[in-house]
Amino acid sequence: MKSTENTLNEKIKKSYTGDLGLVILVLILCLFGIIMVFSASYYVSINESGNPYAYLIRQGIWFGMGLVAMVIFSRIDYHFWGNFTGLFYLIGLGLLVMVKVPGVGITINGATRWIGVGPITIMPGEIAKIMLIFFLSGVLAKSPRMVNKPGGLIAIVLSAGLYAGLIMLQPNMSTAATIIFIAGGILLVAGTKIWQLLLLAGIAAAGGVGLVMTSEYRYARYMSFLDPFEDSLGNGFQAAQSLLALGTGGFTGLGLGNSVQKYLYLPEPQNDFITAIIGEELGFIGIIILMGVYVLLIWRGCKAAMNAKDYYGMMMAAGITIMIGVQVAINIAVVTSSMPPTGVILPFVSYGGNALMLLMGLMGILWNITRQSEKEEIRLLDERRRLALEEENNRMIHRSVRQSRI
Repeated sequence: MKSTENTLNEKIKKSYTGDLGLVILVLILCLFGIIMVFSASYYVSINESGNPYAYLIRQGIWFGMGLVAMVIFSRIDYHFWGNFTGLFYLIGLGLLVMVKVPGVGITINGATRWIGVGPITIMPGEIAKIMLIFFLSGVLAKSPRMVNKPGGLIAIVLSAGLYAGLIMLQPNMSTAATIIFIAGGILLVAGTKIWQLLLLAGIAAAGGVGLVMTSEYRYARYMSFLDPFEDSLGNGFQAAQSLLALGTGGFTGLGLGNSVQKYLYLPEPQNDFITAIIGEELGFIGIIILMGVYVLLIWRGCKAAMNAKDYYGMMMAAGITIMIGVQVAINIAVVTSSMPPTGVILPFVSYGGNALMLLMGLMGILWNITRQSEKEEIRLLDERRRLALEEENNRMIHRSVRQSRI
């Protein structure tokens, strides 16, 4: 009976399930997102296509594809991606350049941020964020000490800066800022000196101020952020409507489906400003619970990075976690008018099409990192057990030899 139990325990150990808590949190966010996308987009969808379920159906399809991607990537050893470090960077660079190619780049509301591939439209900026994580993780895994050398640090900063610069040409300041934050976070994890990070942050902040001051459009949006209700029908419209939604929701909310702002008052209610609709319908309590789930997810990501079996896994897990944390922070800051309006989706919850599939694919990689960590932990436990058994056997042999001599 005891032998059967031991065999069963070994089989369970060899399954290497990884961090299932991480997977459950992702699924909770995605399913909650599908519900909220339907609620937020119902009227917009009727107005655009006459079908109230258009956004719901598309979000459901992307979720299904993302689920497949997450499962597949969770089964691929994450070290496999390290073989294509340079290629990943070139892919991101190529996609960002393609945005400016006539006939390929798609312009919407004066911004050229998308490229069309048949019936599918993709946003290269979203892919570039992932490619940068892959690239920096691979480079730093091969040469961890390069962040302590001026030439190595400059090379990393320039690689991220090139991405950010091309994204700014679209123009897309929010994604460019996300790129900078991701690179800065990875450098921090890699052990870059604090004074160097502060210097780089100062340079980036000065560049951001310069971009705002030299653009009439960006300057107007910045000024409207200081007091959204001063120009509530102009540049402050999005922030004002978002704050009205949050204020109307109060502590407990108006109830699921009962938002008023989604009736063509608040732009992009199913996308960039879905958090405002959540606050209006589910109230402060709903927002706090949602933020609690994100905190748990980020904590699991940090734990995955700390427990990774090697440096490459640590940097990959850290980069993915930083990207999610940065996007959540920016989205919340924009919705609460804590920073000027900018287009950053709420991960797993906002309607995002292929962005949802990409995020779930990254979660598959993070899941694999935890599975590999678990596998390594079990290997070490087995090794310790084997050494302990060998030591015990040696003691028994020595004891038998002594007894035979007596």
